[in-house]
This record gives sequence, C-alpha cells and structure tokens, in this order.
Amino acid sequence: MDLLSNLALGFSIALSPFTLMLAVIGCFLGTIIGALPGLGPSNGVAILIPITFSLGFDATSALVLMTSVYYGAMYGGRISSILLNIPGDEPALMTTLDGYPMAKQGKAGDALVISGVASFVGAFLATIALMLLAPYIARLAYKFGPAEYFALYLLAFSTLGGMASNNQAKAAMASLIGLGLAMIGQGQSGTPRFVHGNLHLMDGIDFLVAIVGLFAVSEVFVFLESHGKESSIGVKLEKVTVPVKELAATFWTMIRGSIIGFVAGVLPGAGASLGSFMAYMAEKSYIGEKGNFGKGDPRGVAAPEAGNNAAAGGALVPMLTLGVPGSGTTAVLLALLMTLNITPGPTLFTDRPEVVWGLIATLLIANFVLLAMNVPMVKIFVRILMVPPAILLPGVTMISFVGIYSLSGSSFDLLLMILFGIMGWLFRKMDIPTVPIILGILLGGSMEDNLRRAMTLSGGDPLYLFSSPIAVVLWVMAILGFVAPIFLRRYLRKPPAVTD
Repeated sequence: MDLLSNLALGFSIALSPFTLMLAVIGCFLGTIIGALPGLGPSNGVAILIPITFSLGFDATSALVLMTSVYYGAMYGGRISSILLNIPGDEPALMTTLDGYPMAKQGKAGDALVISGVASFVGAFLATIALMLLAPYIARLAYKFGPAEYFALYLLAFSTLGGMASNNQAKAAMASLIGLGLAMIGQGQSGTPRFVHGNLHLMDGIDFLVAIVGLFAVSEVFVFLESHGKESSIGVKLEKVTVPVKELAATFWTMIRGSIIGFVAGVLPGAGASLGSFMAYMAEKSYIGEKGNFGKGDPRGVAAPEAGNNAAAGGALVPMLTLGVPGSGTTAVLLALLMTLNITPGPTLFTDRPEVVWGLIATLLIANFVLLAMNVPMVKIFVRILMVPPAILLPGVTMISFVGIYSLSGSSFDLLLMILFGIMGWLFRKMDIPTVPIILGILLGGSMEDNLRRAMTLSGGDPLYLFSSPIAVVLWVMAILGFVAPIFLRRYLRKPPAVTD
C-alpha cells in the first residue's frame, strides 16, 4: 500500500503539464547530446546544470530535467556508434562491435531500431527495480554510522577509479587531487586552509565550476584537437523499418542484458561502461559458436544497449539511498542535489518523498517518450550529426560561461573554470581520469567529517573504522574493487591459446 500511495504521489507530480514538458525537452536534448560523438551524458548534464539554476527551477523540476537528459543521452549514444563507428560515449563502445558491421551491410535502420528497443527495455526494467529496491536499501542505510560511511566513500573512490582508467596509480592520484581540492577553504574550526590569502577561495571550490570546467570546457579543447573543422556521416541511413523478426529473436537477450546491467549499475563506481561490457560478454559466452558476434549479430547490439541503459538506472540507487554516486553522471547529479540543499540518503525518502517519487514516475514516462522519439524520429537525430564543430563548439562554450556567471556573478569563477578546463584537457591526454577528481571534491568534506566523528567517538582509535561487519565488508569490497580491474585487464589482454 505504501508503494501504491508513493506512486500515486509521484504520478500526480509527473503528469503535471510543466513536468511532462521538462521530461520531453530533457529526452530530446539528451538524445542529441548522446548522438554527438564525445559529449556523453556527463558532459551534457554538466553543461545544462547552470541553466536550471538561472531559470529558477525547484528541486523536483531540476532533477526531472537532468535525469531525462541522462536517460536520453544513454539512448542517443548508439546513433554515432552504429553510423560512424564512433561511440557517442564510453558505454556505447560495445555497440560499435556489431552495430557498425550491420550498418555496412545495409542494416543501419534495423540496428538503430533494435538498439532503441533494447535501450527502452533496459531503462524501463531498471526504473521498475529502482522503484522496488530503493526503499529497502534506504532502510539498510539507517544502520550506517561514521565508520561505515567512511568505508563506503572509500569504496566509491576505489571502484570508480578502478573502472575509470587503465592505470590504478593514475586513478588513485586523481582521487587524491580531488580530496586535496576539497580541503581548500575554511576548516571546521574556521581556520583557512590552502587559500594563500585569496578571499575567493575562503568558501572552497564550487564543484559546479570544477564539473563544467573538467567536463564541458575540456571537451571543447579535445574536440578541437581531434576532430578538425568538419564532420560527416560514415554510413548513410536510407530507410528505417521495424525488424519484427529480429526484435523477437533478441527479446531474451535484452532481458538478460538488463539484469546484468542493473546489478553493475548498483555497484558504486561501476557504471554503464561495465554494464555494457558484462552484458555483451555474457551474451557472447551464452550464445557460443552459434553467434556471429563482431560481424553484425543483432544480439551484439541488443545486449550492450540493454546493459548500459539498465546500469544508468541502477546507478541512481546508491546516489539516492546512500548519497554515493554510482557513475560519473550520477556524481554530477549528486552535485546538483547538494547545490539545491538536498541531502541524498535514507532520509530523502521520508523528508522529500515528492522529489524521489516524482523522479521515479517521470522516468517511467520518459522511457516511453524516448522509445517514441528514437524509432520514428531517428532520422532527425541522424541529421544533427552533420552539424559542423564550427557551430557546435561556440554554443557549448557560450552555455558554459553564461551558466556559471549567472550563478555567482564572479569573474574569478570563470577564470577558475578555464583553469579546470585546461587541467581536464591535459589529464585526458595523459589518460588520468577526471571523474575521481569530481568525486573527491563532492565527497571530500563528508568523508573528512565522518573520519573526524569516528575518531571522536573512539577516542582516536583507528581500529574503530573496522568495528562493524558492514564496515569490514565495505573495506574488503573497496580493496577488491581497486585490485580486481588489474587482473581483469590482464585476463582480457591474454592471447587465446593456439590449438591444433
């Protein structure tokens, strides 16, 4: 009965004309952002966050718009993967393996429709699972004290860093940089730290400035460097039909990929990339020699798309219930909530139920909106891929500058944003992940507070951090989450044994 009453509350908010309009706009913009190579959901959400503040949106409206953009970008990433062989974002990488070969065989329309339906299945099932499981996880979170939260934050850093880079040392360094930046400003005692006499830094570094700089501004530099002045479609899309036979043949592939993707998304830091990879590899292993994976198998398109979209929904679970982002994009959404003075965690479901259930109901509706957009309207999104960077890049830059300046009115923040953009560009050239830096700035203060509280309660005894079974499990998971990718990558790089 509680679930039904909460859903009724959610749909009463989601079905309001204004909220529906925001969901449709978010889905449309998100699909465009996802279709443009290199932008991805993290950059798209980061670019649009300042606009939500300048327009004076309340918490529910802002979160509905941004999560609709998030879901839309996860849908749109497949378009450039299939037609250009260029992933719209990292999770769409696996879609290129069979999507582009299908396009070269003249089945680009079939691949786009199959991937669109698979995206719908994955995202819809993940939203249902979010609705059913999130309240129970929120109740579990009430058992968390300072030691458990410190270990949970450590788990987020270790797993997100481990999945975000091919080098664990670089990921650890990025996390430490983020934690160091979080220390700038006034400490709990009011003593200035690392401000060097600059009054602008007394309140610390605004994570929105860092996010827009590291994601959006750095993307401008990367795009200028790698894409030149023109862009064009690699494979032309002649017509779009609904391949009923292929959709029926890939139905259970979508279901399996959705389950695997959701589990991967719930793990803090794993995100859509791991969900996409695991769904593809699991389906390839399940089908075995009967498949034609890597050469245009429709199941090779359906599995990763269902997996990465389900992981996107799963990543919202730890963000809403524990206040720990499950992916890079949910780290940006976490910054949005914190800016709106909303604290994600177990109390969110009781203190602000209209935010949580309004969001869940809107996502259920948004999935149908995205399905309607991404099948009959796919030709419109394909045309957007032909927008030259000479038009696209100035628009992204203008939105970033106007949005940040409208928030603070400080030219210092603009200079700081440019500095973060240069830093993000240099780090990406050196394969140093930027998401752990954002995570450090976001969670550094809370991590320090919980460590301080743990030491106060224990009289300075560090063993207190391992004083409960939950804390011990989280410490073990953090260590495994950091070390496991090293062995996983070695296994993937190992050449297959040659048999006679």
